[in-house]
Amino acid sequence: MNVSLEVLINAAKAGKLISFPTDTVPALATIPAQAELIYAAKQRSFDKPLILMAAKAEDLWDYVKGDHIEYQIWQKVVNQYWPGALTLVLPASEKIPKVMNPSDPTTIGIRVPNNKVAQTILAQTGPMATTSVNLSGQPALENRAEIEVYFPEVLTLEATEYKGLGIPSTVAKWTGNNWQILRQGSIKLDQN
Repeated sequence: MNVSLEVLINAAKAGKLISFPTDTVPALATIPAQAELIYAAKQRSFDKPLILMAAKAEDLWDYVKGDHIEYQIWQKVVNQYWPGALTLVLPASEKIPKVMNPSDPTTIGIRVPNNKVAQTILAQTGPMATTSVNLSGQPALENRAEIEVYFPEVLTLEATEYKGLGIPSTVAKWTGNNWQILRQGSIKLDQN
């Protein structure tokens, strides 16, 4: 259902499912405490984690845990690639609901999208549990019309272009001393 920005943000804060454009593919999102709604809507297996997306890196640091050296390494990568199509999988703090990553609640994927609409929404809602908008195992939906057909219960933003690059984000997991690429997207992570 197409709604205004104000209605979308208020619905998100109330724990409803929303969709918004990002720099990669449109996001399906809700507040972290309601993350199970995403699994139900997508018919998604609980062994596939969700991403915590925010308007800026500072909004995400409370959701991860590491030592001073790790934070310096992570900040260097963030400074180089965010906002952008890079998801970092880092050790999760106790603030992360286990439903965000049921098969490994010790880690969480975090990202700041390079999209002004997404950043505007996330700045007002706070970090959101997100993933691509699609039925599990199907290609990501790329526009509002498709989202409305397959997910009529999800609120979409009226008069907004939803199409991003069409390529999911690169996913890099911190191993404790280096990055392991779990999914290669448009960003090639400099591992030096």
